[in-house]
Amino acid sequence: MSAASQAAQDIAAMSFEDALAELERIVKALEGGQQKLEDAIGAYERGAALRAHCEAKLAEADQRVQAIVAGADGSLSLKTEN
Repeated sequence: MSAASQAAQDIAAMSFEDALAELERIVKALEGGQQKLEDAIGAYERGAALRAHCEAKLAEADQRVQAIVAGADGSLSLKTEN
C-alpha cells in the first residue's frame, strides 16, 4: 500500500473532532513558517485532505439533521422518502 493511500485511509477513519484538531495544528505550524519547504508542502496536502474530510462529515451530519422532522405533537421522527 502506498503512503498516500495509507494516509487517505488514516484520515477516512478519523472523527470530525480529531480531523479538525489536526487541521488546526497544521495551520498553526504553517503560519509559523519554520518548516522546510518539502515538509510544508506535505503538511499543506494533508491539511487539504483533512479539510475535505471535515466538510464531508459536516455535510453528512447536515443531511441527518435535515431528515429529522417534528410532528404536530412535538415528537421527532425521521423523514421518509415517498
